[in-house]
Amino acid sequence: MSGQDHQAPDGAAHHGRRHKRPPTGTWKRKLALVMVGLVLGVFGMAGFVTAIEWTNRTEFCVSCHSMKQNYAEYKESVHYLNRSGAHAQCADCHVPKALGPKLVRKMMAVNDIIAEIKGSIDTPEKLEAARPHLAERVWKYMADSDSRECRTCHSFDSMNLAKQGTAGRLKHPEAAMEGKTCINCHKGVAHKIPSSKDDL
Repeated sequence: MSGQDHQAPDGAAHHGRRHKRPPTGTWKRKLALVMVGLVLGVFGMAGFVTAIEWTNRTEFCVSCHSMKQNYAEYKESVHYLNRSGAHAQCADCHVPKALGPKLVRKMMAVNDIIAEIKGSIDTPEKLEAARPHLAERVWKYMADSDSRECRTCHSFDSMNLAKQGTAGRLKHPEAAMEGKTCINCHKGVAHKIPSSKDDL
């Protein structure tokens, strides 16, 4: 009898340890941390997306001194002034729509910021000297992406050949069949072609 009495407290103690509850405030603190994390995540993502879109504006692009001449050339192009009133912005041609490629393009644009700080193309003379290299770099990027940004607005399937000139009526079907991309033929549609590339 005494042995049974002796075992009862130990069993009770063991039972108590097994069902020991955490302090009441612990789960509340965890929930609060999760909620704070979610709120910060939402606001952080909203701020990130806003910043990305803000830097896509043409006004932002031409706020750099070195872009003034490029902007002047663009304003004389069919992408700025045309009979239909369609108006392509800088980002329409230079920034992808999908988030992944867009972020890659934004990282590449860091080179433009560095060039602006260094004054690499801050005069017409410097721009003309650098133009062949800059043009080749952009053309390669466009060719590698199959003229992705061009195709946001232009499509072989949507072309009305009857309304095109003789060259377009002949070349566009041929280009579509051969798998050519826009930049193969359409260089200098918004900016001057480097003097060494005048024969393209």
